Amino acid sequence: MPLDVTNPGQIKSTVEKATSLFDVDVVLNNAGFGLLGALEAFTDENIVQQVNSNFLGTVRVTQAFISNFRENKKGLFINVTSIGGHTGFPFTSIYNGTKWAVEGWSECLSIELSLFNVGVKTVSPSSTNTELFSHNSDVAHLPFYEATEKKMISMIKPASTPDEIGSVIYEAATDGKDQLRYFAGKSAKAIYDRRQEIGAEASVKEIKKMYLEA
Repeated sequence: MPLDVTNPGQIKSTVEKATSLFDVDVVLNNAGFGLLGALEAFTDENIVQQVNSNFLGTVRVTQAFISNFRENKKGLFINVTSIGGHTGFPFTSIYNGTKWAVEGWSECLSIELSLFNVGVKTVSPSSTNTELFSHNSDVAHLPFYEATEKKMISMIKPASTPDEIGSVIYEAATDGKDQLRYFAGKSAKAIYDRRQEIGAEASVKEIKKMYLEA
């Protein structure tokens, strides 16, 4: 069935049809895309599209399913975020911002919906071989950031396959655990654990040195 997560009317009609045909027990919010670039190069349209797809789309789809799950006193929402929702990188401020938003929102919702035996989980992949950044030509690339952008891109070359991420999503959907966060891909858990080990402030300094120093 068609589902454009930026179209509230279509979300409503598709969710109504889906729940009339099937006993829906898991909703996977995976729609989204990424834009890489310096913030000053982003147009307002770039920013709105990122927020609308990556954050508000997840919120809208989830909201449309809640009453069905609440009435059945069961159900699980799995929200695909990113390791970028737990730490900062240069040239991904808007993308990472949407993923931080989904992480915080998911944590709040996991507490709220536990009243009705409805679960909320997040899966945070590291760099993955998908078309996530296929719209990157939409952002202007400014010459005074060029060298650092190239370095950034070279350091986030895809390292994981969609199947590797899918296996973690399947685990989250079927393990029956009261667990909020799952990490997927070759480097996501290591990046998260390093930040936890040294603390947020030291992590930011370390990443500045890694990406931005000559």
